[in-house]
Amino acid sequence: MKKKLIVLNTTIMLGLGSAFAIPSVKAESITDIQSQRTGIQSDISEAEQVIQQLKKEQSKMNAQIAQIESAMKENDQKIKDTKQEIKDTEKDIESLKKEIKALEERIAKREEVLKERALSFQESGGDVEYLEVVLGSKSFGEFVNRVGAVATIVEADQQILSEQEADKADLEKKQATVEKKLQSLKDMEVELKGMQSQIEDQKAETVNMKAKIEKKESETEALKQSLENKDAGLEAQIASIRENIKKEEERKASEKADLDRAAEEVNSSNASSEGSSSSSSEGSSISSKEESSSSSKGEASVKSSSKAESSSNSSKNSSAAKPAASKTETSSKPSSANTGSAITAGYKYIGNSTYKFGGGRTASDIANGLFDCSAFVAWAYKQAGVSLPASTDALKGAGRQVSDSQKQPGDLVFFNTYKTDGHVGIYVGGGKFIGSQSSTGVAIANMESGYWADVYNGRVVRVN
Repeated sequence: MKKKLIVLNTTIMLGLGSAFAIPSVKAESITDIQSQRTGIQSDISEAEQVIQQLKKEQSKMNAQIAQIESAMKENDQKIKDTKQEIKDTEKDIESLKKEIKALEERIAKREEVLKERALSFQESGGDVEYLEVVLGSKSFGEFVNRVGAVATIVEADQQILSEQEADKADLEKKQATVEKKLQSLKDMEVELKGMQSQIEDQKAETVNMKAKIEKKESETEALKQSLENKDAGLEAQIASIRENIKKEEERKASEKADLDRAAEEVNSSNASSEGSSSSSSEGSSISSKEESSSSSKGEASVKSSSKAESSSNSSKNSSAAKPAASKTETSSKPSSANTGSAITAGYKYIGNSTYKFGGGRTASDIANGLFDCSAFVAWAYKQAGVSLPASTDALKGAGRQVSDSQKQPGDLVFFNTYKTDGHVGIYVGGGKFIGSQSSTGVAIANMESGYWADVYNGRVVRVN
């Protein structure tokens, strides 16, 4: 019976040890999983920041596309207006051709009148040499010169000669004016079409970039969703482990109760034997102490697990509260106050503007970053307190010309694009210039390689 009691007490101790050892192991598993969740939640937070940044970029792209479309619409209207002006000018030319024909007829009639007068003069006894002089002319100009040389009829035919010369001068003036206007309109049409093509390319590039941003945003959203699903799975796993721990503790508690009852029954059945009772009493006392010690150890293990989880959460919150370090950017200063201010004035429009033919001359255009090349240069220098004209031809004379080898930041540089000196910008040093380009809007471009190197004509004008 004594051996039976010892075996029973040993079984009780093993049962108690198992009851508290298993939850301790599972508590360590929870800590590991919680650590994984902390990393995943940090990744989710980063993904959300990326998504927010992508949304901002997408919004900026949408605004830029709208700005480009507005500029394209205005350019389209200018092209239509120019085509209409060309048609009207061509009609003027047709009308002028009729006038020319009428003038030519009047000139021919006046020639006949002069010839008839010469014949009449001869028949009335005039000098034969006069008729030979007049009829021997090979052209109207020679005829007029010869007639003018004959003093006998100068006064009589002076009115006719004046009308001839006036008609000729008027005809030549009209032809020159209309032809100049027509050529100017055709040049403008070519320029507008070229710029419209570049703006369309800019829009296509912007739309393509927007599509890439949307794709990246979609991929980031998918990654975020995947991380959230994984986090939810780990959370469910922790809940399952805790539920299993609870069930295991309840099962072990039930087993302990059953063993305690069995021990009491054994002790009662041996109460009649004094020796057995004494042994049973001693064993029971030892068992009770060991049970109490085992129970304390189990509770300490559970408390330790709880503290570990609390420490992990506290560490996570402390880590999340730390602000990100900021980066500081530096930039070089210009050589003089005026040129420096003119150079830096346009920086705010880089990547945030659109080329507009004839733009930059109203407050609305300037507020929306709509410039052509010469208006941007004039605006930039105005910010530095220097008044400049807003046309490339006028800017050529806005200062003194220096050689290309002596150019400095702030100097105006010119390019032969659709015409000689068709584009202008502000030199910023290092072989680069800032200007409003039809393909990019306000931007800094390299003038030592590529397109701008090919069209740079070496003209440098120093404003200060």
